[in-house]
Amino acid sequence: MCGIIGYTGTRDVTPVLLDGLRRLEYRGYDSAGVAVFDAGAGLLRVARREGKIAGLEHLLQGEPLRGSVGIGHTRWATHGRPSDDNAHPHRAGHVAVVHNGIIENYQALRAELKAKGSAFASETDSEVIAHLIEAEIRASGCDLLAAVQGILPRLHGTWAMAAISDKHPGEIVVARHHAPLLIGLGGPGIGEKSPAPENFVASDAAALLAYTRQVVDLEDGDVARVRADSVEIFDALGEAVRRPRRRIEWSPMAAERQGFKHFMLKEIHEQPRAIADTLLGCGLGDDDVAFDGLDLGDAAARGRIVILGCGTSWHAALTGKYLIEGLARIRVEVDLASEFRYRDPIISGDDTVIAISQSGETADTLAALKEAKARGARTLAICNVVGSTITRVADQVLYTRAGPEISVASTKAFTTQLTVLSLLAVHLGRRRGTIDLEAARALLDGLRDLPRQVDNLLAQGAAIRTIARRYLQARDCLYLGRGLGFPVALEGALKLKEISYVHAEGYASGEMKHGPIALIDEQVPVIVVALAGPGYHKVVSNLEEVRARGGRIIAVATMGDQAIGDVADDVLLVPAVAEELSPIIASVPLQLLAYHFADLKGTDVDQPRNLAKSVTVE
Repeated sequence: MCGIIGYTGTRDVTPVLLDGLRRLEYRGYDSAGVAVFDAGAGLLRVARREGKIAGLEHLLQGEPLRGSVGIGHTRWATHGRPSDDNAHPHRAGHVAVVHNGIIENYQALRAELKAKGSAFASETDSEVIAHLIEAEIRASGCDLLAAVQGILPRLHGTWAMAAISDKHPGEIVVARHHAPLLIGLGGPGIGEKSPAPENFVASDAAALLAYTRQVVDLEDGDVARVRADSVEIFDALGEAVRRPRRRIEWSPMAAERQGFKHFMLKEIHEQPRAIADTLLGCGLGDDDVAFDGLDLGDAAARGRIVILGCGTSWHAALTGKYLIEGLARIRVEVDLASEFRYRDPIISGDDTVIAISQSGETADTLAALKEAKARGARTLAICNVVGSTITRVADQVLYTRAGPEISVASTKAFTTQLTVLSLLAVHLGRRRGTIDLEAARALLDGLRDLPRQVDNLLAQGAAIRTIARRYLQARDCLYLGRGLGFPVALEGALKLKEISYVHAEGYASGEMKHGPIALIDEQVPVIVVALAGPGYHKVVSNLEEVRARGGRIIAVATMGDQAIGDVADDVLLVPAVAEELSPIIASVPLQLLAYHFADLKGTDVDQPRNLAKSVTVE
């Protein structure tokens, strides 16, 4: 959600911080700010502004901050409305702090600090951290590192934080607990010939791509002191530790729009490449999937599979249930990760729990995964980000190869999740003997052909935009699907509501008569997944019921379907594929429909209001 960037070195720090903040915009935010130590004046100075980073840049043009050490932040409000005062960094005396997460006991700490004379300038929970650090230094005379280590036991909740002080120039002290934070190791910047002494901190590697590819992920409980020429890391017990470094493989160009109007449109068009890369990375063979290093044992003999996810990943999980039960005949349950650990779930050592997350930092999914692991389950993560927290917690990992996804609304991450789940279902089916050689080969050949078919579908963009224009006045939409079309309908509705702010709900089409049909009239478009397959005629019957009540219908149908035009007002045609692969192919036109709908309405497609890319708080 919120974003952190920090720098210590020899460069002018403000441009570095602003560049990092711009690269973190996709995560979602409502205000931004920076704190810089001005070595010439010997002062710590703070600038912050509600709204977009452009507003902060305008402020800094009039009141420039100059120095070579600083921290920056983009905030997504949890405590206190968006405002200049509630924006980070927060300052107390000679200490400035940025913080991602939630301090659950902040009210008690705030009351205690106020009773001792601290004056608060914001409504946030985060400001207590700055006051606690400042009070610790004042009381004991310790340095910044010891002060941060000293106050952490008093905090309850989650945090990734960075602190600087004009009493300890040249260093940034950072700490992590259940929220992502990493250190970027200095070296040649892009286009530079020789390194300068410098190091970085960030909540997301995307903020650092222009400067370094070498990063160190902090573990929960870690505290680190970062200077231009050194990095010291200490664990929760205060012992010095070494954490492994990793190289960021994707390029800075991958995080640019490259001529597309929005990141979302670019990422929709990247799906052929993303699916192909995911297939390649999973070890796709002629009649099986290698999945290098994967060992689930006999999943059926051990019990059931439980798949966890939130939002789009939950829709992928629901699709996975259909696929694994259908192909491998293993009992699968799907749970909303945000609900899982709050209902005392029945999990045993015989269960396999799969957690799906695009970012690998989703707080609800991470907490649910830890709960499952604590109860003895074997755990597997399906994730897009190498080295993310969920991938380090899970026993095993299957990576998607979507590449960086900048738009808040997930597209290529979703279809690559579906790709991995399809491969996993075939893999388990072959292990159990529930899918024969011929059927496996047909499905795997179909997967190999998907990048080409998706690429052809993308050519329909102009026609889909024309259809979207016809329905711009709609304020409510229903999405219907049966069988594997049901999770596609849920995902299509989510995409529309996320980026266009039009109310949309997805339903299993058989449920329409059990309530939603009351909503249907000529003002409520109905978007239906009506692909050829076992449930096709049932879906068409549902559409006749919609037409009888004056509803307008957009159908996603299979090429060659001559009958669907008799019941639908508009048709989005997709190529015929195996039923198991239909969710991937059917999702693409619904992504384009939502995109063009939102673009024509003039909403902020990539950064829709109130949403964040990586949901790192519960």
